[in-house]
Amino acid sequence: MTDIIETYGKSLIQHGKNSDRIYLMKCDTAAPDQIITDMNQLAHAKNYSKIVAKIPKSLDPIFKADGYQEEAEIPSFYHGKESCKMLVKYLCPKRKNLANEIKLKQILTYAIANKDNPVTKTLPPQYQIRRLLESDIPLLAQLYNKVFKSYPFPIFEASYLRETMADQVLYFGVFLSGHLVAASSSEMDPDNLNAEMTDFAVLPKYRGQQLALHLLHDMEKYMTRSGFCLLYTIARAASFGMNTTFARANYQYGGTLINNTQISGSIESMNIWYKELANVQ
Repeated sequence: MTDIIETYGKSLIQHGKNSDRIYLMKCDTAAPDQIITDMNQLAHAKNYSKIVAKIPKSLDPIFKADGYQEEAEIPSFYHGKESCKMLVKYLCPKRKNLANEIKLKQILTYAIANKDNPVTKTLPPQYQIRRLLESDIPLLAQLYNKVFKSYPFPIFEASYLRETMADQVLYFGVFLSGHLVAASSSEMDPDNLNAEMTDFAVLPKYRGQQLALHLLHDMEKYMTRSGFCLLYTIARAASFGMNTTFARANYQYGGTLINNTQISGSIESMNIWYKELANVQ
């Protein structure tokens, strides 16, 4: 069972025991004190161990006055002008303990050190890549079911994929002989001209061929043509492949969200990577 998404006033949050946290996805900038109070009450009632707030930099002092601390920052997030802060509040001290800290640092260090290594720019001819349509949803749900044991959003459900596809989320796929072997999505925020590059999944048999990188390049082309200013991702910190993919695609590291998201059966730390399109030649 995935965590639920609901509105509190004009703010949007996700919460549940799956990730054992509250995630403020969109903050009503006119009423930050109210959503802080609402989240504190909800966290106490549900006994959550962490709150994560994605907010404009201008609200930083208000949240920090309530005990929040910064774990990541994304420049140019709001209409290419204002930074986004990823602030957190730990309600259980154990939630901050990072058991695999050395491994995560090694993966991040390698990704950054190898960002300039040559990458393949041409998709192998046996593959075809395109934007996915509503008729592709059964194949997409099946792919995500095969790749992930669990996920923070219900991407295994056709109804969820259909709803998001109709509401600012573009899905892309790689096909081999008519079979969907890899997919990703771009979750667009046209009001703020940013997009999250997410939901990457490659069947095990087809990994190691840079299919995720090709998906990322295609999504970037679409976002650039559409006038977006900022692209970002929240990638599993323990994923060697995804961190290397974003580093080699010239994304910048923005910070690590510790023990943040339930994915593939356990709560994992997540790395923030971002690219300011205004800087792309």
